[in-house]
Amino acid sequence: MPTTKPTIMKKLNKNFGRLKPVGIREFDYHASTIPGIVKLTLGEPDFNVPEPMKQAAIKSIKDNDSHYAPGNGTVALRKAIAHFMQDRYGLTYNPDNEIAVTVGATEGIYASLTTVINPGDEVLVATPTFPLYMAVTTLLGGNPVEIDTSADDFILTPTKLKQTLAAHPDAKALVLNYPSNPTGVTYTRDQIKALANAVKDTDLVVIADEIYSELVYNGTHTSIAEFIPGQTLVLNGASKSHAMTGYRVGFIAGPKELMGPVSAAHAMMVTAASDPAMAAATAGFATKEGKQATLKMKAAYQERRDFLVAALRKLGFTITTPNGAFYVFAKLPAQFGTDDIKFATDLAEKGKVAVIPGAYFGAGGQGHLRISYATSLANIKTAVNRIKEFIDEEN
Repeated sequence: MPTTKPTIMKKLNKNFGRLKPVGIREFDYHASTIPGIVKLTLGEPDFNVPEPMKQAAIKSIKDNDSHYAPGNGTVALRKAIAHFMQDRYGLTYNPDNEIAVTVGATEGIYASLTTVINPGDEVLVATPTFPLYMAVTTLLGGNPVEIDTSADDFILTPTKLKQTLAAHPDAKALVLNYPSNPTGVTYTRDQIKALANAVKDTDLVVIADEIYSELVYNGTHTSIAEFIPGQTLVLNGASKSHAMTGYRVGFIAGPKELMGPVSAAHAMMVTAASDPAMAAATAGFATKEGKQATLKMKAAYQERRDFLVAALRKLGFTITTPNGAFYVFAKLPAQFGTDDIKFATDLAEKGKVAVIPGAYFGAGGQGHLRISYATSLANIKTAVNRIKEFIDEEN
């Protein structure tokens, strides 16, 4: 097997050395090796892709739809996305020049941040949150500024944002993920409007990762782009709403002036998404069947959430009820302190239940666990019983 010349390793992108360990995947890999473990770790829907989406992908293959698509995605899919954004959130985007189809929302994060920041620029990130935002910012030579929201029930308030801007007046972007991974918390319309008012007189670009927007249980999702469309890039996709994580279809929507360089960055990374996957996503975003499939999944997630939150509270966990996504962010019972990594490791090895330590999600996450309920209710009930047994034995 080849070995890299040592002197080459010293000349790589120095920003790799600045990266903090993410830990989520590594923790999941370790837990997966434990026999008989019940995993409540990754944000992976346990539903199959809805049949209309599968049939659309199959038809694409049978029709020999195998050539390069336009860099921003097929016209049909961009029109379907424009319909989706108007139908669900009252947002109007021109499919010709204000929407780009990406290889998952992950690529959308990279393309957006690549467009916005130069080396040394600061990016504000409301935490706890998905750690990729901080990692990509760092890799691009930027400096993530974590805004700890734990004292405000994991909601970024206008007051906290203004305080942060006063300390970091040259920040280039604000990353806002809601409904949130890992907390499941989302924002009311009034809260989003207040945040938008705090941003509108600045030159911040808001990168709004709204991938869980279809999974809001009470009320409806309000995009911040409704109030400040000229400075917002909305990230979304089919992974969570249509259980299409493996198809890798996301999108970015924003004003055409911003979307020009965003689309260029995207094209240089991947050229275009795959034709069959885009055909499937078109059926998901454009059809009544796609919408109904999401509603059915959401009802199942809500049932799981309600059971899990009630059961964990009985065991001594403190929880802000999640109103979106499919995660519970649970504060450890008082007797276990704040070492969430130790607790999660012991729970996996002794209790045979895998969850993710909250510390992996940035400032404000320590002392918490992210528990995914994107699995069957039977698995969740088994996990709760095992957590109870583990706690009883540790006390």
